[in-house]
Order: sequence, then structure tokens, then C-alpha cells
Amino acid sequence: MHKLAMNAKIMYDPGDTSNRVLLKQNYGISLPLINKRKSAPVCTQKIVKGLTVGNLSVLPVSHQMDSPLPILERDARKGILNLIERRLIPPAAKITLESPPVLPRAAPLHEFHKQHKKPVVGGIGSKVDFAGTDIFIFPNTQRGPDDSYSSNKGSIAPPPSSSSMASAKKSKRLWMQSAQGLELINCSSPPPKSPHMMPPQPLQNTFLDYDITIYNGTIDHKAPDFLAFKQHYCLSWGSILSFLEYVEKLLKDYAVPLAIIKSKKLMELISDFELNQRPTRDDVLSVIKNRTTVKRILNQPGQRYKGQHGTEMAATKIQATWRRYKARKAYIHFRQQQWASGVIAISWLLHSHMARVKKTLKESRRRHLENFYIRAKHLAANWNRIRTSRRTIIHIPSLGYSQCIREAAPDFALQQNLQMGRLCDILDANVDVIYICPLHLSEELLRYYNKLLGLQAAVRSGNPEDMGDLQDRFRILTPEAINSFPGHHMCLATQLKYSPKTIKRIKNLIQGKEAYIIGGLPHKDDLAVADMLNVSILGSEPEVAHLYRTKSGSKRIFASACVPTPPGEYDIYNHRQMLEVLSQLIIDNLGVRRWLFKVDNEFGGNGTAYCDIARHLKCYHWAQKECQRYNTEMWRKKWAHEPALVKISQELPGLLAQHAQPVNEKRFPTWEKFLQTFLSQGGVIEAFPPSENVTNLTVDMLIEPMGDIKIVSSGDQIHADGPLQSSGTTVPQCSVDPAVLNSLCLKIGEACKSRGVLGYFSVDLVTFIHPQTMEQQVWVTDLDLCYSDQLAFTQLMLYVTNGNLDGCSSCFEVPLTWKKTKSHSVQSEEAETPSPVSSRCAVMSGQLRHSNLSVIYYSVLLQICKAHGIGFDVQEKQGTIFILYEDRKRYRLGMITIGEDLQGVLMTFAHNLFIIHQEISAPNMQGETNFKIAVQDIEAILGITAENKLKFEEEESSKDAPQE
Repeated sequence: MHKLAMNAKIMYDPGDTSNRVLLKQNYGISLPLINKRKSAPVCTQKIVKGLTVGNLSVLPVSHQMDSPLPILERDARKGILNLIERRLIPPAAKITLESPPVLPRAAPLHEFHKQHKKPVVGGIGSKVDFAGTDIFIFPNTQRGPDDSYSSNKGSIAPPPSSSSMASAKKSKRLWMQSAQGLELINCSSPPPKSPHMMPPQPLQNTFLDYDITIYNGTIDHKAPDFLAFKQHYCLSWGSILSFLEYVEKLLKDYAVPLAIIKSKKLMELISDFELNQRPTRDDVLSVIKNRTTVKRILNQPGQRYKGQHGTEMAATKIQATWRRYKARKAYIHFRQQQWASGVIAISWLLHSHMARVKKTLKESRRRHLENFYIRAKHLAANWNRIRTSRRTIIHIPSLGYSQCIREAAPDFALQQNLQMGRLCDILDANVDVIYICPLHLSEELLRYYNKLLGLQAAVRSGNPEDMGDLQDRFRILTPEAINSFPGHHMCLATQLKYSPKTIKRIKNLIQGKEAYIIGGLPHKDDLAVADMLNVSILGSEPEVAHLYRTKSGSKRIFASACVPTPPGEYDIYNHRQMLEVLSQLIIDNLGVRRWLFKVDNEFGGNGTAYCDIARHLKCYHWAQKECQRYNTEMWRKKWAHEPALVKISQELPGLLAQHAQPVNEKRFPTWEKFLQTFLSQGGVIEAFPPSENVTNLTVDMLIEPMGDIKIVSSGDQIHADGPLQSSGTTVPQCSVDPAVLNSLCLKIGEACKSRGVLGYFSVDLVTFIHPQTMEQQVWVTDLDLCYSDQLAFTQLMLYVTNGNLDGCSSCFEVPLTWKKTKSHSVQSEEAETPSPVSSRCAVMSGQLRHSNLSVIYYSVLLQICKAHGIGFDVQEKQGTIFILYEDRKRYRLGMITIGEDLQGVLMTFAHNLFIIHQEISAPNMQGETNFKIAVQDIEAILGITAENKLKFEEEESSKDAPQE
């Protein structure tokens, strides 16, 4: 740009030494050599150089041609530069001129002080007329960077040139600019022209800065500033003119009354404009002096429709908006249909895929069930051979409860690992054990169990030095899927199913051997694991087990077995039914003071709640009087119950909401939450024994594949977490006559066998002295169709004592081994006499909790117990054995205490709990534990009435009589 300006300056100056050379190079014009030039007569005047031709239009680009065209005479008179600019003469043509095309002449200029002589200005809004010229007044404004001039009194913009004043005389109007916009003021008549006032020339021309004024979107092409600007930038005029035409069109379209363009800013923009070919609105505003006002006008809503072709544009806009609305509406409807079709297609694909998966899964489970029955028949046919031959037992202590119960159970994996005593099946020399553990066990725990199981040889010989190594007899395997599904609350059978490495290892261990699975609560994935391993399951079908393990299902078993049960009802699923049933039960059993509510699918006493109805029912004494008013036969009639039913039914909802208490408050913090679960899953209502002294007992039974029914364990419960939750047992049971107990259990076993139950299961009973008849009564309360914790602890008890538990007589006997004295010189080889037999009792618990146990390691705990004399004597076959579950949290443990009599073993058990609590607790850190409640329950057992003590002593004497 600078080079073009310099070339133009040189070309307009004939006196420049490079003038001839530049004309020769650019236009092929050879000027005569002039050695001497005359100076201008007036040295004070400045010579203005520029075009001497008129403002002619440029030939459009589409009509420009490189071939020569005939030139008319009137075009030739306009000059050679005009012909070149209009492309009538090609730029490469050789031109020979007879006379020079540019003739210099002096242009008279006014003096500087005359140009800027300011007229007298009045107040705000006053007008100063220069021969009827339109003046722009800017009242009370300040001059911005690109807009206007201002002062406190107002200022006047520089007047336009003489030609613009001549055109302004015809309009006789005055434009005024205020803060709100432009205001048009009509002048009635031009004021007389002062003879001494000359129209001032713009100051910008001196510095080559021109103001191009555009009125109503039209440029005055005869204005001096415009002509001077055009003459100065003639070489770039094509681009400038195109830009100005675009600006004119924009201002006309938006009806902008006035815009002033700064030439300097325009020329700075021309280079970009030549490249982009279309300026933006910001580009146009950047060259406008009063850009703020113009921008405000352009941004006014609807301004476009006030300019040229505004009506057509408005109609076009309305039509376009309507078409856009219709198209958008149709498009949205189409997209909605497309989305709906996509959702339908995806849903159908998912449904089809789900249907295929369900069909495949159903077929797979049907195949697993068929194979289960086939293998069960094979196991039954060969059971007598298998149980006496070399075999491998795969213990999977899986609890296949429903998903909601597994999620609600705290430390569910630990709950599945409470049966480490299953390892003691290696007591039979023909048995190898594979124990599937739901937790990773450390090397310390593995060494502990290896040492514990190695006591077998020392127990048999009575010599602690005869420790054996039985690592090849048992394997503890942990499925790798427990790391893949840490938060899914899967049962152990499901985790084993998705553990191919563990499955492969089990296959290698049982290859070529007889093997079968002993599980926990059966699950469908137990059948899948058995199918993968191709082994039998000593257990029931999952559907059968889940049907009859519920509280309502067990009531059906008990009813078919014709065994005594507590008064109650089962299969309760709505609130009205519950109130009606409970009201009738209260009337029929006015001697029962506490009623129990049990959820069908819960376990371990977690789904149990109780309410002392007799204590809080206001009409209870009135109902007793009504019962006494009628005789026994009349009171059994339904019509006699109606008044009492109405009153009790009205009181029960409020009474239960206020006084009913869930046993596990962490699981069910309020009665409302318990009631919601109770009604959604179903449950039973049964009476609590009407006695102060109540004993619960658990009996473990086995239905063999051949159909034989055996009692394998029995014990009286102890309670460390409340009277309705079992925390352990004393073995053997001594609260019920063994003959009565065997009769009841065998009836239940036959009822279970008739319904397809197989394997291990446990029965819960309760015994008490009836306050009216003073006779002992036994009620059957619960049935659990799985391998119990008591049975696992019994296996460990028998392993460390080499004893025998007779389920029929409820007698636990161990053989005593006497150490033979031998001299070092003489080795006698006399035959050994038969070992004497001694009775033993044991207290076992797997639910002992203490939060302070986590602060010490198991090795330290065992050293503390050893220092206090807590241990096991392999010669006397009595003492204490600990069961360690895991070494990560370490807040739970199991303990078995074995002794000669029940009172002694209970005292030893309580003493052990006291010592452990004292050693691991500080006065300011007692921790959360159930040790204290267990000790209190043991003290209550030891403090029974004299009559019960006498009966216990009689039973003990009858047991000791055959040995004397």
C-alpha cells in the first residue's frame, strides 16, 4: 500500500527525477527531457496534485476484455488515464502521446488561520449558518474516540465544502444529533451570507484524512472531500468504490440518516476487503466515525424493515419464519417418530435378547436339575459303598438367600465362613476335604488350622508331642471371583461358578476319586457347580429347600408331622389379615402375654419382633373377665368372641405402633419398617411360652440318600444378643427327655423326607414348665434346611476329643488315654487295656463379638490366653479351642470350652470371656461387645431354681451310674 502511494506521488510530481522512468515503466510514455523548470510565482501557495478529469464510472469486470475496443471521440476527450482506468485501453498497450497527460498548475490555498477561524457560537441548540449550509450541532456531548465533538456549551462540526453547501441550499434542512439519535430541523429561509466569511476548508485534507458523509444511505459524489479522496486514491478506487457501494446499501437497508466514514480507517481495511471480498458489519462499523449511533440504529429491532425494500423484506421474513416453523414442526415430529422407532427397535432387540437368554438359562437350569436327580439316584444306589470307601467331600458353606436378604446382612462373606469346623471331616481316615472359603486367609491362619488339625494323632495318643501334618488331607480354596464382584453380595456358590481357575483346580483334585458336595442353603448355582464338576450333592433341591425353610413352610411341615407348635397363624400378607388373626389368637390364648412376629425369609432371628400385648392392651383384663363369665365350652363359640374382637381390633394398631419392638434394631429401626417387610414377604404370628424360664434347643439331623434319618447333634441355646437370638449352645442338650426329643425329631424327619428334603437340616424347639399344669411342654418353633453352625462346631469338638455324641441318648463321651510309664532300660510290649470312657459337656459359640479384638493380632491373643492358662489338654481332652474366621477386621471369633460337667464348663466359658475382655479393654475403651450379655445369660443358667437343679443332678447321677 505504501509503495502504491509513493508511486502515485512520484507520478503526480513532474519535477521528480523518477517521474519519467515510472511513466515509461507503467504506461510506456516517453516524456521530453526538461532540464529547467520555472518555479511557481507564489511561494506561499501549495500545489495540489490530482486528476483533472470528471468522476466517471468504471467498466464492470464482467464486461472487461483484453482485446482492443473502438474508442469514441467523446471518450477520447476524457483523457488517457480515464481510458486506462475504465479498461478501454489494455494495461499492456504501447501508448505514444503528443502532449504530456499531466499538466502542473498552482492551486491557491487559504492561510491556516483563515481556514480555522471559528464563528461565534451561542448556547445549546443555537445555529450558525454559513450561506444557508446545513450544520450538525452536538449539544452537551463529549467527543468520543470515533463519534462527535462536545463541550459544555455545545460545539459545531467543521462545515462542509462549497459544493456541499450548494447542494444543501436546495434542501434547506438542518441535521442535529442528540443523545437519543438524529433530529431533522427544517430552516424557513437561509440567512444572509456575510461578505467577509469564507467557507472554511476541512483540516483533514492537509493530513490526507477525509470525512465521507453519507446522508440517508447516499454519498454525495460532488463533495470536495469525496473528490479529493477519490483523486488521492485513484489507483485503488475500484476496491474503494465497491466497499462504499456496500456501505451505501447497508445504510439504505437500515434507514440510517447519517454516517461519516474516515478515509484512513477505510484504507486500512481495503487490503483485507480485497482478500475477503465481503466485509462484515463490524468491518463497516470500524470505519464509521459515529459508529455508536449507527450501531444503535442497526441493532434496533425491526430497523431493517424501515429501509429500502422494507415491505418486501418483512413479507419475506414472515414467509420464511412461517416456513421455518412448519419445517421445524415437521422435523421435530419426524425426530420424535425416529426416536420412538429407535426406542421400539432397541426395546425389541433387548426383549428378544433377554428372551433368548432366559430361554437358554431356563434350558440350562432344567438340564442342571435333571443331572442333579440323576446323580442323586446314583449317590443313593452307591451310598453304602461310598461312605465306607476313599472319598473327597467338597464343602461349600454357601448361604443361598434371596438378594435382598444378602444385601441387608452385615459382613455376609464372614457369615458364610463361620463353619470352619467342616474341615474336621478328615477325622475319618478315608475322607479328604476341599473347603471353599469365601474370604482370603493369611498364612498365619492357614498355619493355625494346620496345627489345629494336626492334633488328631496327639489326641489319640494323649501325647502333645505326637503332632501330625495333615496338609495333604485338606485344601482351603478361595474363588478368584470374590475380587471381581466385591459389592454384588453374591453367595459363595455363585462366586465359585464364575471362578474357572478354582473349578479347574477342584477337578484336578477329585480326578479319579469318589466325591460329593455338602453345601449350605441350596441355590440354583449349586446345581451349576455340581454340573461343572460332575459330582453329586448331598442336599435338597433348591426350590424345595427355599419353600420349606420359610417360617410358613416349616409350619406346614410341623402340621403334617403332628408335633406340638406354639399357637399362631402363618401365611400373613396384609395388615387387615394380621389384625384379625392376632385378635382371634389373643382371645383364644388369654394366658399368652407376649406374641412374636416372624418374617418368612429372614434368618438368625433378624426378622423377628415381639410385643407384650397383655401388658399394654387396655381391654385385656375385661376380656379375661368375659372369658371367666362364660364356661369353657361357651367361650369357644364364635358369638361369644364378637364384643372382645371389636375392642381388641380397635386397640391393636396403635398398641403395635407404640410398643412392638423388632429384635434387630439395626436391620429394622422402627416397627413401620418391620411391618412393611413383614407384609411384603409374608410371615407368621406365634405365641411366646407363658413362663419365666424358657429353654431353646437346636437339633441337627441328617437324611441320608438311602432314606435313613439320624440325629447328629443337639444342644441347648445360650443367648448373647437377646432372648430371641441364639449365640451358641451347650452340648449335649439336657433340657428335654431324649426319648421325647427323638420322637418329635423323627416325626419331623419323616415329614421332610416325604417332601423331598435330603441332607442336613436343623430343628429349633422350646421347652418350659406350664404355669397352670406345672408340666413340661415342648414346642417345635423353626426348621432350617441347611448345614448349621452348631453342627460345624460339633464336628470340631469331636475331632479334638476323639469322642462320640449319641443323638438318641444325648450323651457325649470321650475315651481317656493314660500315659504308660516305661523305664529307659526295659521296653515292655504288653497289650494295652481298653481306655476308660468319660462324659463331657461343651459350650460352643460362633457369635462372639468385641471391637477391641481388631487392635491385636491373633498370635498375641493366643499368647495372652496361654499366659492365663486358657488352652486345651490333649490328655484330659478338655479345655478351650478358638475358631478364627478372618484376620482383616478380627472383631469376631468362635470358642469351644469342653469340661466334665455343665456347671463347670459354663463357669470356664464365662471366665474366659471375662479374661479376654479384661486384657483387650481399657477403662476408657470398653469397646462394642456381646461378652457381657453372654456372661449374664450363663449366670442366669447357673442360677436356675432348686427344682431344676435337683432334676439336673438326678440326670447326671443316672449318666454316671454305669461307669461306677
